[in-house]
Amino acid sequence: MKIKSVRHLNGEVKDLEFPGEPQEIDGSKLLALPALIDPHVHFRVPGGEYKEDWKSGALAAVTSGVTTVCDMPNNTPPCTTLERLEAKKAQINAQLKSVGLPLRYGLYFGADQGHFSEIPKVANSCVALKIFMGCSTGGLVVDTDSALEEAFQIAAESKMLVAVHAEDEALLQKKRAEFRGNRRSVTHSLVRPREAAILATEKAISLARKYGASLYILHISTKEELRLIRQAKADGVRVFGETTPHHLLFSMEDYKTLGTLIQMNPPIREKEDQEALWEALRDGTLDTIGTDHAPHTLEEKKLPYGEAPSGIPGIETLLPLLLDAAAKGRITLERIVELTRKNPEKILSLPSNEDLVLVDLEMRQEVEADRIKSKCGWTPYAGRVLQGWPIYTILEGKVIRASGLTPKKLVGRSLREGYRNEERDSGFAKS
Repeated sequence: MKIKSVRHLNGEVKDLEFPGEPQEIDGSKLLALPALIDPHVHFRVPGGEYKEDWKSGALAAVTSGVTTVCDMPNNTPPCTTLERLEAKKAQINAQLKSVGLPLRYGLYFGADQGHFSEIPKVANSCVALKIFMGCSTGGLVVDTDSALEEAFQIAAESKMLVAVHAEDEALLQKKRAEFRGNRRSVTHSLVRPREAAILATEKAISLARKYGASLYILHISTKEELRLIRQAKADGVRVFGETTPHHLLFSMEDYKTLGTLIQMNPPIREKEDQEALWEALRDGTLDTIGTDHAPHTLEEKKLPYGEAPSGIPGIETLLPLLLDAAAKGRITLERIVELTRKNPEKILSLPSNEDLVLVDLEMRQEVEADRIKSKCGWTPYAGRVLQGWPIYTILEGKVIRASGLTPKKLVGRSLREGYRNEERDSGFAKS
C-alpha cells in the first residue's frame, strides 16, 4: 500500500509505503504526526469487563490515533502484588491476541498499605507507582502521613516514578458529611473541593522533595496546583503534571445540561481554571495530556447524583479535540506532539516506535455516539462539531482507518466477528 504526498510537520512531503495489497491512496490532504500515547486509561480488566476490556479498548484507541496506553491499577482485585500484575498482563495479552491488535501498553502498580513490600519487586515492570491520596473508583487509598512517607521512600529507593491522584481524603470525608443527601450533580465539585486537590498536591511535592522521588501529578484541575508545580520545578524538584481534555473543556456551568455524565474525580472546576490549564500547557508547566478514559455504562451514569459513578470515556475524542483547539489557535501542533508523544514517552520510560497518525486538519465532523468503539457506547462530547480528525493510524506497519469515519460495527455481533467485519469494511490493511 502506498499513501502518496503526505505532509510532515517539518514541511517535507513524502510517499508512505507499507506491506499489503497493491493500492494507492491520495494523501495530499493529510498531515503525518507521531501516533499518540494516552498515559492514563482504565480499561477495566480485571473485574469491570462489562464496561470495557482490552478488545474494545484497543479498537477504540488504535482507530483514533492512539497506539500506546498506560492502564491504572484500581481493578477488581486491584493490581497491588506481583502475582496480580502478571495475571493482568496475561489477560491483556490474550485479549489483544484474540483480536489481532498489537496495542502497545504499560501498567501502573497500585500502592496499598498491606502490600508495600511488593513495590520493589515490580520496579522494572511498571511505568509508575500509583498512589490514591483520596478515595476514587475502587478501594485503593493511602491516606495517612506515615503511609505516604513510607510509599514515597520505597519508590525513591526503587527508582520508581510516583504518580498521584492528589485529593486530600480527610477533607473529602468532611465534605461528604456536610453535603450528605444532596442530589444535585453540581454538588460533586463541592464535595470534592479545590482545596482537597491543593492540599494533596502540596503534600506530594513536599514528599518528593524530601525523598528525592520523581513525581507525576495526574489530572490537575486547579490554577493553584499549577502555581505549586511551577515553583517546585523552579526549585529543582523532579515533578511532572498532567491534565485532561474534560478539565480543559468542561466547567461547572456544564452540569446544567450534562449532569452526572460529566461527574469525575477530581471534578470539573471554574472557567478561570480552564484558562489557567491552557496557559500551563503552552508554557510547559504541564507536561502531558491523559484522557483518564474511565468508561461506565450510560445506565449507570444517568443514575441520580450519589448513585452515579465518577468517570467518563475519552480516548476516542482526544485527538480531534486537540486538533480542533489547534484550529482555534489555542495550542500548536508541535506542542500537541510534545504533550501526547514525546513527553509521556520520556516521563514513563516507554520504548520509542515509528507509529504515525495521518490527520486531515480541514475536516469538520460532528462527534456522534453511534461511532464510539468503546464498549460503554457514549461520549459527553456528542453533538460537538470539531475541525481536524484522524484518518489513518499506522501501527507496526498496518494501516488502520479511523473510527470516527465509520459507524460502529460491533453491535449485535460477537467481538471476534465484529473485528473481522471492521477490518473488511473500514480499511484495515492486510499485511
